[in-house]
Amino acid sequence: MSSTFVRNLTFQAEDLGKVSTLVLTFHCDTDGIYQKTFPLVWRAITCGKEGRYTMFTTYTNQFAFSKVQVEDGEIVDAGTYVRINNGETTTLTQTDDGFRFSDPEPGVHGYLEACNETGVVQDIAISIMIPGDSVPKPVLYFKDVEYYKTETCRGVTAITPILRAYITSNYQETATVQCGITTDPIWEQDLSDLPETTILTLKRDLATGRYTITQELSALE
Repeated sequence: MSSTFVRNLTFQAEDLGKVSTLVLTFHCDTDGIYQKTFPLVWRAITCGKEGRYTMFTTYTNQFAFSKVQVEDGEIVDAGTYVRINNGETTTLTQTDDGFRFSDPEPGVHGYLEACNETGVVQDIAISIMIPGDSVPKPVLYFKDVEYYKTETCRGVTAITPILRAYITSNYQETATVQCGITTDPIWEQDLSDLPETTILTLKRDLATGRYTITQELSALE
């Protein structure tokens, strides 16, 4: 199992000259993408035409499986969850007391695995455990995970911490990205390569309308 790390990110912007929404999602390259598997908008902030705007967010590579409820393409409930590590497997069951994930057991290295043994299809998400939050934040949604009567699990590749930033007004936080974001990302970064705390500045060229994100140097660099 890889060691746990935390990344504290601060996105800042000032006087962009246009109302702009910055959307953050994680890169996902897995079977069934945009069919049965959908990235979720992790964070989003709308910046006005003028003024200063700041968004703080924290990432940790401690994951969880969550039983989620989805309405109109958005996660509306993710109360039942279990922490999961690379190479572990868990099973979702349902009793009169509600849903429950089993304690994780050793599985296949390189995969996070979840079995659905509730008797019907279920919506499940991979979530990130954020320090200080009461429940994990879903980042990858699996629609209609099939019910298996055997020990066969639906395996999913462990999330790589590659974060992408887009300028788009079509999404808000917790929304599912149904067909892929049509605009190109303005920034992409493997978070494991960043220091623990990073300040990122969003700028817009007033002449060309082009957006960029630059990493600010800290006093220690």
